[in-house]
Amino acid sequence: MAHKTDIEIAREAQKRPIQEIGEALGIPSEHLLPYGHDKAKVGQAFIAGLADRPDGKLILVTAINPTPAGEGKTTTTVGLGDGLNRIGKRACVCIREASLGPNFGMKGGAAGGGYAQIVPMEDMNLHFTGDFHAITSAHNLLSALIDNHIYWGNAQDIDQRRVVWRRVLDMNDRALRDVVTSLGGVSNGYPRQTGFDITVASEVMAILCLASDLADLEQRLGDMIVAYRRDKTPVFARDIGASGAMTVLLKDAMQPNLVQTLENNPAFVHGGPFANIAHGCNSVIATRTALKLADYVVTEAGFGADLGAEKFLNIKCRKAGLSPSCVVLVATVRAMKMNGGVSKADLGAENVEAVQAGCANLARHIENLKSFGVPVVVAINHFSGDTETEIAAVQDHVAAQGAEAIVARHWAEGGAGVEALATRVAEIADAGTANFAPIYPDEMPLADKIETIATRIYRADSAVMDARIRAQLTEWEDAGYGHLPVCMAKTQYSFTTDPARRGAPTGFDIPVREVRLSAGAGFVVAICGEIMTMPGLPRTPAAETIRLNDEGQIEGLF
Repeated sequence: MAHKTDIEIAREAQKRPIQEIGEALGIPSEHLLPYGHDKAKVGQAFIAGLADRPDGKLILVTAINPTPAGEGKTTTTVGLGDGLNRIGKRACVCIREASLGPNFGMKGGAAGGGYAQIVPMEDMNLHFTGDFHAITSAHNLLSALIDNHIYWGNAQDIDQRRVVWRRVLDMNDRALRDVVTSLGGVSNGYPRQTGFDITVASEVMAILCLASDLADLEQRLGDMIVAYRRDKTPVFARDIGASGAMTVLLKDAMQPNLVQTLENNPAFVHGGPFANIAHGCNSVIATRTALKLADYVVTEAGFGADLGAEKFLNIKCRKAGLSPSCVVLVATVRAMKMNGGVSKADLGAENVEAVQAGCANLARHIENLKSFGVPVVVAINHFSGDTETEIAAVQDHVAAQGAEAIVARHWAEGGAGVEALATRVAEIADAGTANFAPIYPDEMPLADKIETIATRIYRADSAVMDARIRAQLTEWEDAGYGHLPVCMAKTQYSFTTDPARRGAPTGFDIPVREVRLSAGAGFVVAICGEIMTMPGLPRTPAAETIRLNDEGQIEGLF
């Protein structure tokens, strides 16, 4: 029997009016701003009124390094939320919004899969409630104001060669990575080289996801460094009067979006920073709101645990005062085989030896996560071709690490297929054994923070930084930015900077190519190896098969 596609399953969902979903969480309908019948934003005044309530338990879902075999991190996040509600717990899911770029590029949708999805799936993967458009507009307003400031006499004495603020677009468009603007003569300004990043890589996106309220948002937007003067001093967004208008554009985008799972359980979908170049977690305001309204909040971090979970724990939790009770690490038998050297074409055949070899990657992630003082459970996201022997091999390997691996069948069975995992996760969260702490202190020098992550999380021999980069980090420390956490930008496919090196490699260095100061977001970005801030489309983009059918329904979003 042919499996239904994700979009076919989503289309058959029996959705409830969003007011009912809000009421189940204790949000009165007057505090919901509906966008149609099945999605709404939660009002700032209501959120502010929750401050004195106790917090629920925070559960982080992360994964091994992604492989083409697929891991299913979002699917597991959604399934676990449904599973917790199914066993009688009051649980809420928090994930990021999808970027248009990857939707039309490689990846298709980002709302879960199979019978563990968030709906409305089509809306979430397209324009949703307009948050990314608002972020794009606010970012590009600042770009326009900078060039306009220089055009009308440059009162701030900006060095045009040192404008660091680029433009953004929520699309994979490699042609825009490096461009020259203001061609065409005197009336168009002064030509200069710049470029575009994808919207999810914008510092405005990172700020929206870390800000606690509108006042904090405006303060952080004003703190962004957009250029340097001829005397090398920084020019902030507030110096050219941009932060007020940017905040106005982001007023609604700052409010979390409430939607529902296929099983009518509440989900907040808000924010979407890149997990390479930024911290890759949904918004602090959505997570905090969910923690006030639910007893268990299941959230995910981008990519593998070496990137997403590390940033969630070292950046988001540190900045927002959050403390996870349990971490769920997602793995698949297929991905273990790929890590063990099997090609994608041969994944169907049983290969216990490859599974055992590939478990080295899983074991390293377990060890890393435990070093933050949080208990870890492995979720084996089940595929129909997995054999009992292969599953047992993963479970044995995980048990040897002092953790347990539980098979989860949410993709095929929804919440019913994940009851065992949900029960165990709730037990661990309730036991209160987590003793969370970030792996480096605020006062550690920036270069040492980079070195700590490279050696302790990636297991590199060292982080290689030339004298220019070290001098830049020292300069930022002298300017008062030394207390900031670091955000490592590297490939998601490997612990190294080489995407082809799977498993748990040793005997390598992490080359730091460049460092950037995100003064508004509140972190220093270390760009390692070859990382793009504007992706390109693949040879055959998903966009080529996305269309409306005769019934006016969308086809081709996965």
